[in-house]
Amino acid sequence: MSARSPVRFLLQSLSARLAGVLPRPVSPRPRVRNAVNTMPTVNLHELMEEQTSFHDVPAVAVGSSVAGARTTATQGTVKVTAESCFRIASLTKVFTSAALVRVLRGNGVPLGAPVIELLPGLAPDWRADESLTIEQILGQVSGLRESVDAATVKALGDGDGAPLEAARLVVRAGNEREPGERWSYYNGNYFLAGSILAALSGTTFESALEGALLVGRGLERTGFETPEASVTGWNGTTELPLLGYPRTRRPSGGLWSSVSELLAVGEELLADQALLEEIRRPRTRSDDPMAYGLGWALGPSGQMYLNGRLPGYRAAMVLIPDRDYVSVALANQETSLPALARLLSDMQQPLTGDDIAKAVNDFAA
Repeated sequence: MSARSPVRFLLQSLSARLAGVLPRPVSPRPRVRNAVNTMPTVNLHELMEEQTSFHDVPAVAVGSSVAGARTTATQGTVKVTAESCFRIASLTKVFTSAALVRVLRGNGVPLGAPVIELLPGLAPDWRADESLTIEQILGQVSGLRESVDAATVKALGDGDGAPLEAARLVVRAGNEREPGERWSYYNGNYFLAGSILAALSGTTFESALEGALLVGRGLERTGFETPEASVTGWNGTTELPLLGYPRTRRPSGGLWSSVSELLAVGEELLADQALLEEIRRPRTRSDDPMAYGLGWALGPSGQMYLNGRLPGYRAAMVLIPDRDYVSVALANQETSLPALARLLSDMQQPLTGDDIAKAVNDFAA
């Protein structure tokens, strides 16, 4: 397929239908009514105390939801609650992936659609494989050459056109491997995803994300602007200043959120069965470094998990769809990820029998 070929039927057929219209929230699927009764008792405070390395973390917030019944706990010298906001880094990809899948579904666009057909403005600079699909970029199996780094896209500035220019740099670099050949974690995949979400929605990435996943769902603290309830990050004994996050990188990271709102997002993903089935289906091969869906690593008993890392912050999240289970842990210390991973593993282990601490900690975010 040529970058200048007449295969433009997709956008043409959509143009009259988009008009910035985003899909409505779906009706929740039935809850697992006996999930609370069958969930072994877990004392979050006791589990947190067992992680002695938390004693050096100024603030830790953790929570779980089983069939919508939530439990939260906090620890540290800095007083926080389940509503306090931390930077969640690559957990942002959960939002980008879910929002894009919803908007695609609402507009009748298949996940197998070629990216170039959704971003025709990039055609003059397109050096990537023209068969590259939306599904492959969300699943981190694009095979793109990973040459576009954080400093390069930051230099593009924060204007409305900057995110698309970041996407242009990604496809201009071309492919290193055939799409689908191998899993490799690359933020550039999500620069493309964010631009597709913006293009289909007829607005900016941020507004499209809000419309598809945030507005009307009680997620008032989740966003890219620093909220009043924000928690400052630490590197060892050094408190770090609150800095902005480059707009060009936002589809791959940079959201602020809280334990309570991340639990709400997890609950909504579990309630949208069609969306859930898409994001949890593996897009990787058996010889890949890990099993991976759309924005989530996949565990041995159906777990979905990932972590997030930014200077001063660590975050991790686990879903177990078949048990209607969500858990999340946030901390404002760079050294805290191993303890967060151990905590989340211990929380879910009574349900699955699996120790996933190493997998959660080692996930390359």
